[in-house]
Parts: sequence; structure tokens; C-alpha cells
Amino acid sequence: MKFLSVRELRGKSSRIWETLSKERELVVTNNGRPVAILSSVPEDNVEESLAAIRQARASAAVARLQARSVERGLDKVALKEIEAEIKKARRDRAR
Repeated sequence: MKFLSVRELRGKSSRIWETLSKERELVVTNNGRPVAILSSVPEDNVEESLAAIRQARASAAVARLQARSVERGLDKVALKEIEAEIKKARRDRAR
């Protein structure tokens, strides 16, 4: 996987588009930290590619939430406690 800086993206964009067509993915960095991924997509597959990216982000978010709940011991909360919490939140929201 190739990395390029934001500065390179600004200054050498035509070369980068050529590289992207060969590499298929490039990681954009700012001050050495990854901030974006450039990914080539076929013209007839843009919506499917975006849907796949969004699905991957959602799955990663759920996995992070699950890991945090295990760390906090919340994976052992009883169903009745969960239902009570939901009921309370709905009451509070209705006010």
C-alpha cells in the first residue's frame, strides 16, 4: 500500500491519478498520520463501492462498541435492566 502526503496530493495530482489507476488504493497522510484513503472505482460501480465502504465503517463501529461494552462489563447486563433503561430513555425523551 502506498502513502502520499496532503502536500503531494496538492502539488502532483496528475501523477497521483496515474498512480491510483495502477495501485487501486492510496493512503493520504497529514503530518505522517493517515487521514484518507483514495480508491479507484469503475464508473459503473460507484454506488456499490460507496455502499461497501459504508457497510465496512458500520461493522467496524459495532465491533468497537462491542469491545468497549466487554471492557466495561456491560456485556453482562440483564435483559430486564436493558429494557428498564430503554423505557426510562423513552420517558425522558417524551418530556
